Amino acid sequence: MGNNLFKICWLSFWLFIATILVTIPIILVSFLGSRGNFAFNMARVWAWIILLVAGVSLNVSGREKLDKKRSYIIISNHQSHFDGPALAISLGLQFRWIAKKELLKIPVMGYALKAMGNIFIDRSNKEIAMQSISEGLNHLPEGVGVMIFAEGTRSEDGSIGKFKKGGFAAAIQTGFPILPVAISGSARALPKNGIVFNPGTIHVKIGDPIETDEYSSEQLDDLVEKVRAVIVADYLG
Repeated sequence: MGNNLFKICWLSFWLFIATILVTIPIILVSFLGSRGNFAFNMARVWAWIILLVAGVSLNVSGREKLDKKRSYIIISNHQSHFDGPALAISLGLQFRWIAKKELLKIPVMGYALKAMGNIFIDRSNKEIAMQSISEGLNHLPEGVGVMIFAEGTRSEDGSIGKFKKGGFAAAIQTGFPILPVAISGSARALPKNGIVFNPGTIHVKIGDPIETDEYSSEQLDDLVEKVRAVIVADYLG
């Protein structure tokens, strides 16, 4: 019990320190009209600090498949709150998040998230949400992608759940290639319903990019299943 309490206090302390350290520069630079790249790089610093103090290392494979000049829709499974930091560090790409608009109401942090150029959606209206995603993709700087956890939430039991179709529909509409990424080990490092971290290794496996310009809206289900099959095959459990 004492060790777990120490872990909780330790991680909470560094979450607070890291958030202050990166949020202030992000807000200051945003006044200069930044495209969001600096803010994302600062978010990587935040992610590095959090994983470091938690004793979590990364094992990354498939990075040679990436073209940093291209903008991808990155599709990943979702196991833990450590998934975001792991992806920000391991991919070596600039990307933005699709996030619920309610996050904009968080004092200071909401402004920092907006400064990063993330895409905010109204999850209560599917049609408007899809429109926001498509518009956001079309306004991304060159070489900047977008990250989507296709299950929509963290897995309850470690298995990979059903994928939501919104990101895939946007990929077909805009012609963005999809980058499938499988994350393993993060649920052990920080379980979904737990607040105590466990030192260990998160494995990130990058799959071959999947071109979407050959898919029509009638083939949406085929694209979803193809991407999901790649991630399931690469998932280590």
